[in-house]
Amino acid sequence: MLVLLPPSETKSDGGAGGPLDLDALSFPELTPLRRKLSDALVTLAEDMPASLRALELSERQHHEVHRNAELLTSPTAPALSRYTGVLYDALDAKTLSRAEKARADRRLAVASALFGVVRAGDPIPAYRLSGGSSLPGVGTLSSLWRPELEPVLAEADELVVDMRSGAYAALARIPHAVTVKVIMPNGRTVSHHNKAYKGRLARVLVTAQKEPATLSGLVRAGTAAGLTLRQTGDASVDLVVTD
Repeated sequence: MLVLLPPSETKSDGGAGGPLDLDALSFPELTPLRRKLSDALVTLAEDMPASLRALELSERQHHEVHRNAELLTSPTAPALSRYTGVLYDALDAKTLSRAEKARADRRLAVASALFGVVRAGDPIPAYRLSGGSSLPGVGTLSSLWRPELEPVLAEADELVVDMRSGAYAALARIPHAVTVKVIMPNGRTVSHHNKAYKGRLARVLVTAQKEPATLSGLVRAGTAAGLTLRQTGDASVDLVVTD
């Protein structure tokens, strides 16, 4: 099973790992584009006004540009602890047992505007780049990533659970993936609880000793953990908010 999570704009600082080693990341087929984007982001960081415009940042977010300037030299941390926010708070990776962390490294991946997709344990630095961004002299990220990332994800011969948000789903289509939509009991799409419930589901899929291999197995795992999951199609499921 491969569970694809959205990233977060907010990221933790620091890390115990050495500088970014692109060759150490999962999905090595993506290394050339990762290197191109990393170099472009570092170069862009030399021009603060241009960086703020391209990344759609405010004048109070200079620190985000400084992070990009140090992208190749700053310490790294596992992706699952680098990304922060509501979804990752609900996933609560720091409380996973050693066995569960090992399962997380195998089962979880995070979509990334800079790296395409990384496994939970991949060591990455703090950075700022969004899925909908366009870098000067490089182009839109969707136009760059789609031809590179789609073939890689299409090779997954396991259950793929796609919980990415719109901008990151646009970086690569995965026709065979199971999509998850968070809804209210009345059927309305959820915004406020969306990330928290996806984080809860991700934790369920990490802590489950038996790895779901089918959509029905996914529904059973979630239901056994107290979540309300409803299959809505051959490759879709609704996650119903109950609190």
